[in-house]
Amino acid sequence: MLLDFRFTNFRSFRDEAAFSMAASADTTLERTHTRASGLDKVKRILNTAAIYGANASGKSNVIRALQFMQLMVITSNQIQPDQESALAPFRLRPDHTDHPTRFEATFLIDRTRYQYGFELNRRQILSEWLLVYEKAKPQVWFSRTFNEKKRKYEYTYSDYFVGQKKVWEASTRKEVLFLTTAVQLNNEQLKPLYQRFAEDLVILPDGPGIGFGFTAGYVQSRSNQERVQSVMSAADTGISTISVEKRMGRQFQVSFPGGAPEINDAEFDVPQFGHMVGGQVYKFDFSEESAGTQILFELAGPILDILNLGRILVVDELDRSLHPLLVLKIVQMFNDPELNRKGAQLIFSTHDVSLLDGGKLRRDQVWFTEKDNDQASHLFPLLEFSPRKGEALEKGYLGGRYGGIPILG
Repeated sequence: MLLDFRFTNFRSFRDEAAFSMAASADTTLERTHTRASGLDKVKRILNTAAIYGANASGKSNVIRALQFMQLMVITSNQIQPDQESALAPFRLRPDHTDHPTRFEATFLIDRTRYQYGFELNRRQILSEWLLVYEKAKPQVWFSRTFNEKKRKYEYTYSDYFVGQKKVWEASTRKEVLFLTTAVQLNNEQLKPLYQRFAEDLVILPDGPGIGFGFTAGYVQSRSNQERVQSVMSAADTGISTISVEKRMGRQFQVSFPGGAPEINDAEFDVPQFGHMVGGQVYKFDFSEESAGTQILFELAGPILDILNLGRILVVDELDRSLHPLLVLKIVQMFNDPELNRKGAQLIFSTHDVSLLDGGKLRRDQVWFTEKDNDQASHLFPLLEFSPRKGEALEKGYLGGRYGGIPILG
């Protein structure tokens, strides 16, 4: 599970932004919306969290920051020597573009905290570290810092961190993360952390529309088909049956750089939906359903898979093309202890204010983004405003009490 994430100097964020999935001491909805951590300091962890804010306030950039960190861990070894990374620091102060950007995330893995981070500019990694909390006192498994005067990296290690450290050091170029290199060279101790980024962190930065391919394959198992059918039925889509039909189509492939596009015949799994009217089932293609039904079907397979495996789903604008009741249904799935038995988490940005009231979210599950007069974004929790239990949060938010709303002229 993700415990917290923080970053500095990325896109519209100039100063540090800190996001936490640690539950407060409030016992409201504790059984459904939180999960015991097994830790002393952080007793319970949130299953879901929502980020609100005006358009262009920075909501999407929180998600992009986490995605950039993920991509660096997974693919930094693919950056060519002396090639600049795709890093996007804060640009609205000329003296800030040369400042380093910093990322740090803490995961709970088998009741052990892994606090991992790095600092970089476009040209190289400046520092990198991993603290592991098997008990209260952290073990600094490794620390890597670039010494500007000596023009080389300096490494320190804990006795708990074992293996071919000098080999991993020598193989780690300045553009590449030590974590990435060590795992690539078969370090077993770091694999659980690497897998959190590579396998367990599922980020949809462009919203929930991801295509039907995953779910179309997922429902070809009878048990999975029944699970997806249950989700679609509970959302009152009118769908009574789901099937998949094999069809031939045209597949476009482009080889980069400068390659000509190739067009080939290919077989596709196309979902069909049955609607029962007057005792007769009428079949409709995926393209004939509403945009909301299409998106719900596209998400159903990945969500059920994430719940089954205890993974982390991060979605920008979850409510895009979805009715508020469908958004609520998705949030409820992660807050349902019968469905979510393995600690899966959902983090999403949204404009759907209907989630704020009626016991749908705890107060510590709500976050806001807002820009200041310098156009720098800030991230802050609802708890900063000490809202009363039972306070009308939707009314307070739309009334501007918590910030995070557009200033209309």
